[in-house]
Formats: sequence, C-alpha cells, structure tokens
Amino acid sequence: MTLITLFIFIVGAAVGSFLNVCIYRLPENKSIVLPSSHCLSCGKPLAWRDNIPLVSFILLKGACRQCGAKISFQYPAVELLTGIIAAALFLVYGVSFSFLFAFLFSSALIVISGIDLRHQVIPHAITLPGIPLFAAAAVVFMDLAVLDSFLGVMIGAASLYFVAVYYEWITGREGMGGGDVNLLAMMGGFLGWQSLIHIVLVASLAGVLVGISMMALKGKSSRHAIPFGPFLSVGALSYLIFGDYILPFFAVI
Repeated sequence: MTLITLFIFIVGAAVGSFLNVCIYRLPENKSIVLPSSHCLSCGKPLAWRDNIPLVSFILLKGACRQCGAKISFQYPAVELLTGIIAAALFLVYGVSFSFLFAFLFSSALIVISGIDLRHQVIPHAITLPGIPLFAAAAVVFMDLAVLDSFLGVMIGAASLYFVAVYYEWITGREGMGGGDVNLLAMMGGFLGWQSLIHIVLVASLAGVLVGISMMALKGKSSRHAIPFGPFLSVGALSYLIFGDYILPFFAVI
C-alpha cells in the first residue's frame, strides 16, 4: 500500500504540473495544450529534465536554465499540494471511480483557487459545466442521493446569493461575486447539501484568520481584497477527505 500511495503521489504531482498551466493560461484564454511548457520570461521551451514535478525546481534552484529568471514558488506548491491530495484521496477511496471523480473535483478546486488568488475571479468555464458534471458523477459513482445533490446545488447557490445581495445592500459595495455562488453550488452538488454547513464554517473561519493576520501585518487600515474561493475550497477538500468523521459530529449537534 505504501508503494502504491507513493506512486499515486507522483502521478498527482505530475497532474499538478498541468494544473499550473491551466492556472496561468485559462484567464488569458490561451490553449492549455499548445504551445508546450516554456519559460514565461525568455519563452524558450523546457526540456523534459527541466519539467519534472518538484525535482526540477529543486535541481534548478528555482531559476530558468536558459535565462536565469526566477521560477514562481506557485509551481512546486501546486505540484506538492496536488500530490498530497491525490494520496489522501486514494487512502480514503482506494482504486475506484469515486477516487477518480474526487480527484477531478479536487483538481478543479485547485485551478479555481489558483486563478482566484491571482486574478480575484472564479472562472465560469469551470464552475458552470462543473455543476451538472460533478452532481451526476456523485449520484452515479459516489452513492449520493439525487435529492441530496439537487438540494446541495440549490441551497449552495441560494445561500451565498442571499449573503451577496444583502452585503451589497448594507455596505454599498460588492463583497462576493457570482463566481463564489456557482462554486458553492458545484460543491453542494458533488458533496450533498449536508456538506454546506461545514464548508461555509471552515471557509469563514479561515477567512477571518487570514484577514486578521493581514491586518496585523499591514495595519488596521488595510483593505486588501481577499478572495473567498480558496477558503471555500479548503472547506470542501476537508469534507471530501474527512467527511466520514465530520457527519457524525453534525448529527450530534
């Protein structure tokens, strides 16, 4: 099992390399297939030995072999995170369609979070088709009841839309975009309406902690926009991996 889990981690890290491409290219409406991986500074294609997940970044000391430009830490971070999530999901779901779709769902969340952090936008190109796709996958392959998935979509979308409308009405400025609404709907459709309390609680707590930390570092007058998508993703991923332990807790309270 240890060797298989290690293999899954390596495959996950390789997928993470592709997710980095998606994070950079999707917001610019560029192909995620062509051209092949290249340095963003000098534009020269990367040799295979310079494109090995995690390893190449370490061997190259975080710089392009051709021009010496620094390579963003986003690359190894996304590769490492994807590998860890892949291994964790494998330990939970084993070799199954549930594992496959759970990993696809997680990969979508990683791309969404990366784009949201860089551009403060959640791409509809992922969430809108993701709502029916992941809802159907959860019903067919993960034994989620149709009603639970449907309510997850409806409640997920309605709850954040309600918050967004009243926040704008009270403060006079937009605090949450439609992308967050679609994202929570996608999460609810895949994980069921029961997951939404956990997701929102974890996301809110993480957002508050990060917000307080930023205010402490930059001063109380800091008004730096904090994207909510990554926090929602943390909540969804924690539920996806630890859901069997979380559900009994909510049943008690």
